[in-house]
Amino acid sequence: MIPAPFKVVLDACVLYPFLIRDVLLQAAAHGFYQVYWSEMILDEALRNLIEDGRMREDKAANLLAVMRRAFPEAQVTDYESLIPSMRNDEGDRHVAAAAVKAGAQVIVTSNRRDFYDLPSGIDVQSPDEFLSNLFDLDPPRMLSVLDALARRYRRPSMELSRILDALALPELCELVRTYCEAS
Repeated sequence: MIPAPFKVVLDACVLYPFLIRDVLLQAAAHGFYQVYWSEMILDEALRNLIEDGRMREDKAANLLAVMRRAFPEAQVTDYESLIPSMRNDEGDRHVAAAAVKAGAQVIVTSNRRDFYDLPSGIDVQSPDEFLSNLFDLDPPRMLSVLDALARRYRRPSMELSRILDALALPELCELVRTYCEAS
């Protein structure tokens, strides 16, 4: 893990879809940003993976264990006392509190509507917006993240174009395709 000064909290809903989770975590592993989450966020992701039938409980628990080992510094603790002072949607106040405690600049979530009235200095971005911003920062490096991910998938194998289609993130897909065509 390469330390990055840009701090980001990932909400449970972006840890749930496997491909979006993989791209976000690979970007963090490549030093684009410092990833953070709380135990409450991971518990919610685990619960959703199991309840939706995407993973058996043992597989989901193993996934989160792998994430914890890969990013040991990501765990935010001692944020619970901040939860009551958060003003966003009650069900997601724990995410905002974790962001405050971590000193995060961004919360990445697919539920932007639940993250209104955040403390000053914290922005909320969709996975599409966030990953597009990372691509804008360093297109060749972000393209290498996506290429490396495509090479990792073997069953079924995935080329970059299939990864982009499967991500269903229109802004990022357009940026990557335009960049590749121009290169």
